[in-house]
Amino acid sequence: MIKIVLADDQALVRAGFRALLDAQPGMTVVAEAGDGAQALRLTAEHDPDVVLMDIRMPGMDGLTATREMPPGPKIIILTTFELDEYVFEALRNGASGFLVKDTEPAELIQAVRVVAAGDALLSPSVTRRLIAEYASRAKPPHDSRDLAPLTDREREVLTLVGTGMTNDEIAQKLFMSPATAKTHVSRTMMKLHARDRAQLVVIAYESGLVRPGWL
Repeated sequence: MIKIVLADDQALVRAGFRALLDAQPGMTVVAEAGDGAQALRLTAEHDPDVVLMDIRMPGMDGLTATREMPPGPKIIILTTFELDEYVFEALRNGASGFLVKDTEPAELIQAVRVVAAGDALLSPSVTRRLIAEYASRAKPPHDSRDLAPLTDREREVLTLVGTGMTNDEIAQKLFMSPATAKTHVSRTMMKLHARDRAQLVVIAYESGLVRPGWL
């Protein structure tokens, strides 16, 4: 059973999401929050698999709540605009992806399943667009020693993840099997303490492995 916490300051929006998600087999909404602080409290209390987090809420907003969220739950950011100015920052802070609020019901359901399974909710095309759009907002590259735990191959894989490549594309580029590519991605996530693939993209950019204009 996928346990979900809804965080949105509009009760009507939460009611709509709850009705849709509770009707799905294998899903249950365990709590609703009206702001980020409440989302953090309810997440600690209910230990959900997925948090649907509105990015703009009074008091503590979704961006702050995402940054302060402990490891465990996967976070899907809800936004009014597809390339919201806060989306890149939310991904940097640990979100697994984002959805626009008027997304189709089937897409929302699929998104929850994808994120709960441990995959990032970012297609390669969206990854490329995000980096191109918000590269100028990102922090200056860190010292490369942040990547010291990685092998040369893992560093190479991280670079390709950062440019938006899928595991299949990485496998083809590096002449390896898709299963091997997936293993390298998983090990890279573990060594860098990344929640998921979305954070690898941000790390690749901020460490200087990927730069604007490479995509």
